[in-house]
Amino acid sequence: MTLPRALGWLLALALSLLAFDGQATTTCSAQVSTVAFGNVSATASTDTTAAITVTCTTGAVSVLGAVMVRMCLNIGEGAQGGGLGITPRRLVNAQSDSLQMQLYKDAARTQVWGSSLVGASATPLQFDLGYAVPLLGGSGSISQTLYARIPLQAGLAVGSDYLNQFAGGTTLLQYQYNEPLIGGAPIPASCTAGGLGGGSAAVAFNATAGVPSLCSISAASDLDFSAQPGIFATNRDYTSTLSMNCRRRTAWQIGLNNGQNAAGTTRRMANAAKTAFVPYELYRNSPRTQRWGNTLNTDTLSGTGSGGSENFIIYGRVPGPQNLAPGSYSDVVTVTVTY
Repeated sequence: MTLPRALGWLLALALSLLAFDGQATTTCSAQVSTVAFGNVSATASTDTTAAITVTCTTGAVSVLGAVMVRMCLNIGEGAQGGGLGITPRRLVNAQSDSLQMQLYKDAARTQVWGSSLVGASATPLQFDLGYAVPLLGGSGSISQTLYARIPLQAGLAVGSDYLNQFAGGTTLLQYQYNEPLIGGAPIPASCTAGGLGGGSAAVAFNATAGVPSLCSISAASDLDFSAQPGIFATNRDYTSTLSMNCRRRTAWQIGLNNGQNAAGTTRRMANAAKTAFVPYELYRNSPRTQRWGNTLNTDTLSGTGSGGSENFIIYGRVPGPQNLAPGSYSDVVTVTVTY
């Protein structure tokens, strides 16, 4: 009956070895929410934040205590960075239009969040985590905030699908840890050296934004037919200029209503007493064959924004022959831009 006694000694020896093995593996991972800007502002910077949660887990240990972890979250330029670095970072849409953006470590948005893995001048965020570990193991977590900004910038192109995907070797969580020791565990010297062990974990998240269509009229000159003889036999043709700025890729239509003194669809200028009228017309082309109205997709002027100021000529005509009463005649026409 010596066999059971031998097994008992072997079992006791195994338990003894387990009891004095104080090392356990600590692993860490990070989750980052989407950096969602929504639609960018046309008048100011567009700011947003993302939530970061880092969780570390330690296996079974032999001595009660606390694990101390030093971590660095490196963020590179992202998949859509195009090799141009992080100053600034970029969002890109399906048409390869780019939009400048930046990620920061502080709420004031003065400290660019970078990566030590690519030799960038901007450094990653370093932070520490400590948590108690029972004999069977334990875990701890810490939350951080990622601050982001799209600065006010000119020449944007319309698109709802601006994106940058952060992942891969330059978007990485690096960490070093010290496991429980009697009297406490010191914090490792850095994210890559010191302590009993360390590791790294890939981190993935997206940054998204949209650039909505936008147009604005900057100027519209008066259409001045100047002084005319009371009787004239031929047309009197003059022009005015409309200036407008639309974001690139904005589809627009410009419409002109019939004015304040129209008779049906006939535009008219009126004297002050509105007792005498001068018929006139507005056109989209210099031969004056395309009437300029305000029915969408029918008699409006249409185009696509260039991102800069554009000038459009309004071609006016007082048809002849006419015999007009002396006086000063005027009308007010409303310009409507639909985009």
